[in-house]
Amino acid sequence: MTKAKRPTGGAAGPRGPPTVLWGGERPRYHAQIVSPLPPIRSVYGVDFSGDKLAGRNTWIARLTNPVRGPARLVELHRLETLAQTADRAPSLAHLVRLVRESDAALWALDFPFGLPIEVMTAGAPWSHQFRFLREWGDDAYGAGLECVRRARRLGTKLHIRRLSDTETKTPFDCYHYRIIFQTFYGMRDVLGPLRRDAATAVLPFQYRRLPTVKRVLLESCPASVLKLLRLPHQNYKQTSAGPLNRKRLLARRAILAGLASHVAVGPGHRWVIMRNAGGDALDAVIAAVGARRAWRQTDHVAVARHPRYRREGRVYC
Repeated sequence: MTKAKRPTGGAAGPRGPPTVLWGGERPRYHAQIVSPLPPIRSVYGVDFSGDKLAGRNTWIARLTNPVRGPARLVELHRLETLAQTADRAPSLAHLVRLVRESDAALWALDFPFGLPIEVMTAGAPWSHQFRFLREWGDDAYGAGLECVRRARRLGTKLHIRRLSDTETKTPFDCYHYRIIFQTFYGMRDVLGPLRRDAATAVLPFQYRRLPTVKRVLLESCPASVLKLLRLPHQNYKQTSAGPLNRKRLLARRAILAGLASHVAVGPGHRWVIMRNAGGDALDAVIAAVGARRAWRQTDHVAVARHPRYRREGRVYC
């Protein structure tokens, strides 16, 4: 299964002036629903795969989070290396352990956190979507076909986008055959166990937990981050192994140059990024940069109150 990347542009939902102070400082909110926000010391970006060998194409980047100035890339790993296996079930279980072991952490994960409310039970909360996924066992493709069947029954489009997918112009809906494996296994095997962890907040669904949690999880889209930063968002991924061709090489150099004001990337990590043909290592870094940016700029009160976001998810970019 080929991983689908999600280019975007346009509005990214409710925003406003920066609402988060860093280095342990906490902003004042009039709305009790998201106050106080937890301090963040590390920002993680995860370029996610739902393949059978998910650990091979899933990369994790960790950035520092200084109060001022650019972050610094301090870790960049393939999940297979950390989990010592590429197989999907054990490697994703290892990812869950890594999240649970983190403290004062912001995690950006590149997969949809929810399905559009039109193909779910009318009025059902986000938590009911996990019951739907469990009913399909390991048949991610079948779950996607069921969503198509429900959309057809509505008499509208077969592929219905979430509001945030429309706002950020993702190329596919959450149950499209090119992305359903990411949605299915990301939600079921990663968010499924973590959403029950009282020390973890999965946004935008669990804003009320923020005053007491140790870590926060956001849905990310690296391509959306690139477009918002007006950096190249095409022609930086290469399907063939080996050295990058000239077009990909120039695109990645331009991206890294454009990210320099947001994150410092040392020569060792730069070498890894340039040697990873598929661009997954770079996407993990971009996801982390986007999460740090979005966390500062998002109007969290408005997002927490939004009638659709809290039931089907939101892309933070």
